[in-house]
Amino acid sequence: MTGMRARRVIAAASVAALGVLSLAACGKSAPDVAAYVGDTTYSLDRVDAIYDDVQAKYGDAVRQEAGQAGATPSPEQLRSAVTRQDVVNLLVSLDLGKRVAAAKNLQVPDEVTPQQLEQNLRVPASTEYAKLWGEWIDLLQALNQQLPPADLSDDSLMAVYDALAKTGAIKGGMPVADVRRAFGDGGFVRSATALSTALEEEASRVDVTINPRYRAVGVPSVVSTGQSLVFYSLPYINEKGPVTDISTPESVPSDAAADAQGTAS
Repeated sequence: MTGMRARRVIAAASVAALGVLSLAACGKSAPDVAAYVGDTTYSLDRVDAIYDDVQAKYGDAVRQEAGQAGATPSPEQLRSAVTRQDVVNLLVSLDLGKRVAAAKNLQVPDEVTPQQLEQNLRVPASTEYAKLWGEWIDLLQALNQQLPPADLSDDSLMAVYDALAKTGAIKGGMPVADVRRAFGDGGFVRSATALSTALEEEASRVDVTINPRYRAVGVPSVVSTGQSLVFYSLPYINEKGPVTDISTPESVPSDAAADAQGTAS
């Protein structure tokens, strides 16, 4: 997809971003908990279960497809690019987004199915991860229609551009002036910034705590090329631009490094 025009890549975009949430904000720090959102707890076991479900069903699908072609897939080919961080991003964003929608009395239609996402998400529709993604896109669309778009800044524009470039969906290394021309009025960036602000405010209101291994929470994002969907994680943006000076915990569990290897596709 690297050769497609950037403007087309951005058509009908639905993107959002969430700030990095500090573990030091409160005393909640049970080692078996991935995230606290208000009075809701997301355990590491739940994150592992969703992640393991993706890996198992993805591997089975690859084996079946390869077997029909008389091929033997390598261990790398049997591993989905989905990481545990992706799972945490989805769970936390869904929780906060639902709270924002409820506060605004928004009706969220059930329109997007896992089957519609399966091919582009590269995750079997039977997984909880694919079902959560369908729920998240429905919520994103409802919130984006309700929230007034924010001002467009060079920093927020480039944050979205860089996140997309990392997926290979568009060419990297473009100067900001070219990105502005390619992105047109940047409506999707304005929506992303507005939603980022709403989610960040909700996170502050309900008290959110993230386990250090998943400290940098990004919001799952998707953009339509008109022919396919590109899934990626957008870093934190606010109206002043993306946060680049983020303190990191002194020690991070070693399995976080293993997770990071799964991000390459």
